[in-house]
Amino acid sequence: MLYDGALKYMEAGKHAVLAGDLQNQNNYLQRAQRIIMELMSCLDMKEGGDIAKNLLALYTYVLNELVQANVNDTAAPIDRSMKILSELRESWVGIDKMQKEPDAERLAS
Repeated sequence: MLYDGALKYMEAGKHAVLAGDLQNQNNYLQRAQRIIMELMSCLDMKEGGDIAKNLLALYTYVLNELVQANVNDTAAPIDRSMKILSELRESWVGIDKMQKEPDAERLAS
């Protein structure tokens, strides 16, 4: 899942920020940014309606926060980004689980 990769790189980027390791900070945060841009590019703005628009707004916010964290060498924007992405990930996992439950119930019958 792309969210897992983005969260992994954000966490590594945060540790690099806190350690003052500018090279790894830039590397990890740019990797997270590329994943967020990939998520943005996958949105179907024609068919996705309000969900796609809302996700685009969240992804844009996260992307901007990651840029600010990298430019300003600060961890707080990374924390905010990780919170949003973690919540989105949990939502998608919940949706996936709900979709699989009816299949499991049918198989048990």
